[in-house]
Amino acid sequence: MNRQKQLPHTPARNEGLRGTLATLAVIAGLVLLVALSWEVIGGSGTRFSDFYLGIQLAVCVVFLLDFFVEWASAPQKGRYFWRNLLFLLISIPWLNILGWCGIAITRDWGMVVGLLPVLRALLAMVIIVRWLTSDNKVRRLLIAYIFTVVVFTYISALVFFEYESGVNPKLHGFGNALWWAWMNVTTVGAEIFPVTAIGKIFCVLLPSLGMMFFPIFTTYVLQQYTHRKELDQ
Repeated sequence: MNRQKQLPHTPARNEGLRGTLATLAVIAGLVLLVALSWEVIGGSGTRFSDFYLGIQLAVCVVFLLDFFVEWASAPQKGRYFWRNLLFLLISIPWLNILGWCGIAITRDWGMVVGLLPVLRALLAMVIIVRWLTSDNKVRRLLIAYIFTVVVFTYISALVFFEYESGVNPKLHGFGNALWWAWMNVTTVGAEIFPVTAIGKIFCVLLPSLGMMFFPIFTTYVLQQYTHRKELDQ
């Protein structure tokens, strides 16, 4: 009898735990983004501080818990694992593991490795944004994409400032980097030209992301226009 009474409550508890971890993952992602901003804009520029490494470790633990709880709740665990393997790989605190192993890497490569959990945070934020929007698929896609563009543009500005600061004579402060990122994502372009390989890569990615936005926006506008026209008739 006790067993029968507990069974109906188990799915509800699982859903509650999954929802709590998903929310914590978003909060942790925002904390990680703020910590990375502080590290890039106000850090030493030579190595990551112990404070930032501690925050990244804690955030990655939340990401890993979220993954394993979802995995345990999945009806087809093998399929879930392989379909979400990328989520697992980018949730691992690689910077901390390298430090524990005594492997020293340069700040440039450390930034590349350190961006992996930030990408996991971005994915978590996008998923939550899609959950909170309406059931309209096109509107949900539009809002999620706008959110992605905004956050990715900001991250691109951080990366551009990290790699181009000190070597690009036209870059003066993080404000210039942020302006450069927004001008490129809108496909307008800026007078600040990247000189590093990473800067050139983001200079290609940002306009590509911006151009992908226009078909989604056009589809949303046409859908809204068609819907209102049907209501008027």
